[in-house]
Amino acid sequence: MGRNYENLEELKRKKKLLKDEIHDLESLLTFKNTKESLSAFTNGLSDQYLKEKVDEDGEEKTVIRKDVIAKQITSEVKDLFLSKNTAMGIAGSAFKGDAVDTVVKLAVTAFVANYAKKNLKSSNWKKKILGAALIYVAPIALKFVRKKLENYQKTKSVSSMEQLI
Repeated sequence: MGRNYENLEELKRKKKLLKDEIHDLESLLTFKNTKESLSAFTNGLSDQYLKEKVDEDGEEKTVIRKDVIAKQITSEVKDLFLSKNTAMGIAGSAFKGDAVDTVVKLAVTAFVANYAKKNLKSSNWKKKILGAALIYVAPIALKFVRKKLENYQKTKSVSSMEQLI
């Protein structure tokens, strides 16, 4: 059933290694160092958005780097408007619905970011986990819903075209 060990020292070494590994995993799961734990869960994606800060009491806190998030949002908006060469291009995209789509994206992003920030500042650990999950799960969920809606719209338009023919 189990592995046979040659001597007692080998068994003690294996036991110590397992205890150390369990201790490391427990320290990650208990969020003793929030930034490290989130980094481990997200494979480093959260590192650019989080920063450790020492408050007046000397305690280390993990805070959201709003400057990085704001820079990314502004660069996306800038790229969106710069990709349209002329004012006519911007006006044409507004008529096609791209401008409304962009405004809706920015509104949803702002709403989720504010809600996540409020939850991360909460003293309740469940709300902190919810806030962290929102930062990483919400974009994935929104992309998934958007793809499903686009596929649904395509199938509806194809079926309506088939009915016309």
